[in-house]
Amino acid sequence: MSQETIFTKIINREIPADIIYEDEDTLAFKDINPQAPFHALIIPKKAIATINDINADNSQLVGNLYVVAAKLAKQFNFADEGYRVVMNCNEHGGQTVYHIHLHMLAGKEMGWPPYQESKKVAL
Repeated sequence: MSQETIFTKIINREIPADIIYEDEDTLAFKDINPQAPFHALIIPKKAIATINDINADNSQLVGNLYVVAAKLAKQFNFADEGYRVVMNCNEHGGQTVYHIHLHMLAGKEMGWPPYQESKKVAL
């Protein structure tokens, strides 16, 4: 999928973001609508639309997202207390930007189950 998303614009520095990590393949930045005291998005610089589009050719990029999550947990001092990483897939999974990304949430105890009875309405 080659459709440009808001994440493509962030990668290309066409729109601003509070970037907290970057390497050759990955970018991490703070979510503009945080759902926890710490809420960052970790994205591959190569666009992969959904989890359904992950394959053997791009699986290393996806694995690196988790390596970055572990680095950020240590950097921001919540590795030992714990954190949550979530990747949504398609509409019923809550995906709104079709460029895979990990939501990294920390700074408070997380409940389970993580879903609500009604769908969250965008502001």
